[in-house]
Amino acid sequence: MIKKVLFFTIFLASLAHASENKNCETYPVSPMPALHYGKVLIDRLEYTFDGKKKKNLDYEVTAWYGGDYQRLWLEAEGQHDTGSGQGGELERIDLLYGKLISPFWDLRLGAGFRGSYGADTQNRTFGVIGLKGLAPYFFEIDSNLKISNKGEIIWDLEAEYDILFSQRLILQPRLDTSFAFNPIEELGIGSGINNINIGLRLRYEFKREFAPYIGANWSTKIGSSRDLAKSEGEPPDVTQVYIGVKFWF
Repeated sequence: MIKKVLFFTIFLASLAHASENKNCETYPVSPMPALHYGKVLIDRLEYTFDGKKKKNLDYEVTAWYGGDYQRLWLEAEGQHDTGSGQGGELERIDLLYGKLISPFWDLRLGAGFRGSYGADTQNRTFGVIGLKGLAPYFFEIDSNLKISNKGEIIWDLEAEYDILFSQRLILQPRLDTSFAFNPIEELGIGSGINNINIGLRLRYEFKREFAPYIGANWSTKIGSSRDLAKSEGEPPDVTQVYIGVKFWF
């Protein structure tokens, strides 16, 4: 199923590329060909640590290529355990075809992967459908519904908001959560609401393309996910501080 979704995503992207370059025969003068361009954004590259001396390198990367109405997206998010050297977790890597359905929203469809690497390797592949865009009052929203290769269903939500103290000094609150319709115990996911993560990042944009930041994050697991974490000897509540950099090209 995932292979079919992936092939369908690439097929849609190729159709979008062709449609944007098709000239209208009724025009006396051919319109300009559609412009295609891209961007790579490293939204988070940060060194995190908590009171229990656990240290991670966290990252979140977004890349896209296309025109104004259709784009091909590649997104990745995860963390690497730099303290114990026992591997890490790839929270998601998604390949998506996106189409602009309103001035501020993209509808996206594709395939994704979630898993871990190192001593304990577990993974899932997913079909993904979601919305990404700008909500009223300038909240940046990324919401996805995922169906795994084993039939499990997960919904996740991320929301961010920029508070400008000046044109360069910016405070960014962030909230993300997820809901599972089925438990995936191999990945530490229980049914129902799984977790709530709340973070604050204060960045200074030396240039629009480069901004170091500091911040803190509090996360808690809820319900059966909390019980799974306790059974594996992991703390269900974690507070972290971090230092990192955001850049794009």
